[in-house]
Amino acid sequence: MLYPLTRSLMFGLDAEQSHNFALKGMNLASVLGLPKLLGAEKLYAPVEVMGIKFPNPVGLAAGLDKNGSAIDGLSNMGFGFLEVGTVTPRAQVGNPKPRIFRIPEHNAIINRMGFNNAGVDALLENIDKARFNGVLGINIGKNKDTPNEQANDDYLYCLRKVYSRASYICINLSSPNTPGLRTLQFGESLNSLLEVLKNEQAKQAILHDKYVPIAVKIAPDLTEEEVAMVASSLKTYEIDGVVATNTTLSRQGIEGAKFQDEAGGLSGAPVRNQSIRIIRNLANELQGSVPIIGVGGITEGFDAAEKIEAGASLVQVYSGFIYKGPNLIADSVRAIQSLPGR
Repeated sequence: MLYPLTRSLMFGLDAEQSHNFALKGMNLASVLGLPKLLGAEKLYAPVEVMGIKFPNPVGLAAGLDKNGSAIDGLSNMGFGFLEVGTVTPRAQVGNPKPRIFRIPEHNAIINRMGFNNAGVDALLENIDKARFNGVLGINIGKNKDTPNEQANDDYLYCLRKVYSRASYICINLSSPNTPGLRTLQFGESLNSLLEVLKNEQAKQAILHDKYVPIAVKIAPDLTEEEVAMVASSLKTYEIDGVVATNTTLSRQGIEGAKFQDEAGGLSGAPVRNQSIRIIRNLANELQGSVPIIGVGGITEGFDAAEKIEAGASLVQVYSGFIYKGPNLIADSVRAIQSLPGR
């Protein structure tokens, strides 16, 4: 397979530069048949979650394709579903560069991108241009300069905009790179947001004659008590799914690494244990009432299967995909299929 060579070449570039280059070339690479040479396989292992039939349970996590510019290319990498975004109502440049730092010795990445994206209208234009007709999640957030007191307005605006194009909508409340965002995960802030989103979901379902599930993405840094609070709110407002987890502020597992002191969220292998802990806690609290999408630290098939065993119904990859390539997706599908009862 060509992926190790491709990765070596890409890692010779600045991290954000190589990210942008890969996205720009993804659709063309797909047309030229390169995904198979990179190790991509389309494995069929159907599962139904949130009322949606997924071709297989391994998806792409939000963050890699914020603007939906590489949907067709990514769809040929073997994923059972794609999640694009995070997108905000208005375009924003994000945080100052540099803002992505690879830690290859730990299969990890630190990023402080800050919801850099071209805005929700640009995302919708790219979705409309794409030929992909599979399961597409759209991850939405608030603009950095929108006060938390007005955050509901941003999420409502995006939900209304993307509703007709999305298979499901994910509410990002857990990025560590937008100041104050994570406080929306708790108490009255969370309950208020969930209530208005569920009310709007009901209106949009009538308007479009289509029910689009809503999931909420949470952080890996929550305590057991905080997970219990979040789970209670998810059940109260009948949220359709929960994505666990986002990146972490912890630096456990990369002690002594070159970039350990860089600000931002840590993703990749070091997040694995935190993610599993949150999934298990959620599964215990939710008791099957809200399906879990497991994310964080999947760098081999075993990691994906471990998340399913912990209580997840689906998994997503991002950093592991960058380090291991499309082969990780196929390995993860096979590992999940090999679990007892699958």
